[in-house]
Amino acid sequence: MTPTLVRLRALMHKELQAIVGDKQSLRLLIMPVIIQLLLFPFAATLEVTNNTLAIVDDDGGAASAELIQRLTQTPAFTRVVRLTSEAEARSYIDRRRALIVLRVPARFSESVARGEPEPIQIILDGRRSNSAQIAMAYIQDILAGLPLAHIERRPDGDAIAIRHWYNENLEYYRFILPSLVAIITTVSALIVTAMSIAREREQGTLDQLLVSPLTPFLIFVGKAAPAIIVALIQASIILVGSVLGYGVPFQGSLLLLYACIVAYAGALIGVGLMISSVCSTQQQAFLGVFLFTMPAIVLSGYVTPVDNMPYWLQIATWANPVRHFILIAKAVYLKAAVFQDFAANVVALLIIGVVNSGFALWVFHRRLS
Repeated sequence: MTPTLVRLRALMHKELQAIVGDKQSLRLLIMPVIIQLLLFPFAATLEVTNNTLAIVDDDGGAASAELIQRLTQTPAFTRVVRLTSEAEARSYIDRRRALIVLRVPARFSESVARGEPEPIQIILDGRRSNSAQIAMAYIQDILAGLPLAHIERRPDGDAIAIRHWYNENLEYYRFILPSLVAIITTVSALIVTAMSIAREREQGTLDQLLVSPLTPFLIFVGKAAPAIIVALIQASIILVGSVLGYGVPFQGSLLLLYACIVAYAGALIGVGLMISSVCSTQQQAFLGVFLFTMPAIVLSGYVTPVDNMPYWLQIATWANPVRHFILIAKAVYLKAAVFQDFAANVVALLIIGVVNSGFALWVFHRRLS
């Protein structure tokens, strides 16, 4: 082994010691991952459950009774309240005591018996627009099963069959867990990398590194390697937990996913080094990580689809590494995608890493001079 590699290995060992050198640091590395693995699939969900549905039944007939009975059997509404007036319905919405108010008109059952459509008024709480729209879809599915429902049919007369690929039962945690690999590794890799140079500068040990035989480029490499190791460890914890704890089968190539995690960690390291190179203290570096992480997650497609964003913003998200890896993680995990399916995203991650690392190295040289 050459002297340069020996020094580089010593620097990597020092960085790992700073991260996991004691039991408390190791717990801080692992315990947040386990806690988020236990909480995220249940807390970070767009499923609508355990809400209150208020019903004003002006009909009181057999058809309205059947409708109400069906509504009580959906998990979206664990509490169905019968109201008697429009004023009472308005009060329920105003006080956020109900997500939806459904008003069945008079003569509804008579219209159903005659085979004539009768409109049903549905009032949504617009302050909870996303939940209300999802709950509205549940109600529409229930209404489609009533005798007045018109089901679109093929020319041969067979009813349309709906199938959900890669997530047959639309279980939301199957969407959350692959994305969680990206979210958690984002925070850890950024913090580990962004704090490194700032920590050396704050503790006064940066000058010692600079007078060593290691070049600034090799110093950056030594700072980056531990972040990749941390990302791989945390991703492994999430993968094992999702398969064994939640029963989400891993469909793709584990080797391919780990290779993509390394590319993703490289992109994050570039961002972290850029943050660290412009910050003088660890507090500034931590704030820089926070300022990057929140917009990156929002623009990643994790919360809302990228396709729903304005076109110019969709183009801008190509500079966001989180967007690319969330797509890769879900593709490999859920649908056994091969490299050709997301090669453009891997190339984007590599470009992001090279550009940001190059910029960080330039800033580092500039500050030294």
